[in-house]
Amino acid sequence: MLRLGNREFTVHEPVIMAIVNRTPDSFYDQGATFTDEPALARVEQAVAEGAAIIDIGGVKAGPGEEVSAEEEARRTVGFVAEVRKRFPDVVISVDTWRHDVGEAVCEAGADLLNDAWGGVDPKLAEVAARYGAGLVCTHAGGVEPRTRPHRVAYEDVLADILRVTLGLAERAVELGVRRDAIMIDPGHDFGKNTRHSLEATRRLGEMTDTGWPVLVSLSNKDFVGETLDRPVKERLIGTLATTAVSAWLGAQVYRVHEVAETRQVLDMVASIAGHRPPAVARRGLA
Repeated sequence: MLRLGNREFTVHEPVIMAIVNRTPDSFYDQGATFTDEPALARVEQAVAEGAAIIDIGGVKAGPGEEVSAEEEARRTVGFVAEVRKRFPDVVISVDTWRHDVGEAVCEAGADLLNDAWGGVDPKLAEVAARYGAGLVCTHAGGVEPRTRPHRVAYEDVLADILRVTLGLAERAVELGVRRDAIMIDPGHDFGKNTRHSLEATRRLGEMTDTGWPVLVSLSNKDFVGETLDRPVKERLIGTLATTAVSAWLGAQVYRVHEVAETRQVLDMVASIAGHRPPAVARRGLA
């Protein structure tokens, strides 16, 4: 069972986390949801299409203009409060590695802290424990936030992913974060080249076998683009193929841009696996 905010998700229930970027320079939407009204419209659409979690980010992952903690908070805290007011049942996640930003968004109503940079600020887990929030424990290869990997190498990439994420998860439990509010994330593209991310996907079953809920953030990422030689806006098919494989191997939470398409893929895989009945079953019965 995964419990986030006032929601509970069973083991075989796939969960969609919709991305809402509060940045002017995000790699995918180039700032389309930087201002409040488009961002709120995005939340409304994502919830209508089946997202249970809204992941709000105030700093783009890649290199770019410096964003202070104060500016990151300015972009996210008030928006979290507004989403909390308008959508009381949605799980609100904030993508941040900074403990002071984490504290401010939890005060505003966030349910989950998505630490995509692998515990670089160890106080973030302490904030999650103090506020009763959930935590995403991610493998980022030990790189500094907002940097790209350069000739990174692993003797065994999945072994390193497990070592880091399980260590972060157990530390979070020791600090007081609820075990059923913690997810582990292999961190596709973060501190990895394309072959590393493909191997992490291929061996994802080793992560799901640990019993921790696994979150994957695959949407339109560079490893998809390089694998198929496609630019950012032409990576949906590759993303959905990777989503289907990840679902078959047991991942539970999917951080995505395209909610409706992802929902169909996850429902189809769940039905093939026997965890979900067909929405309609008339064929051969008339």
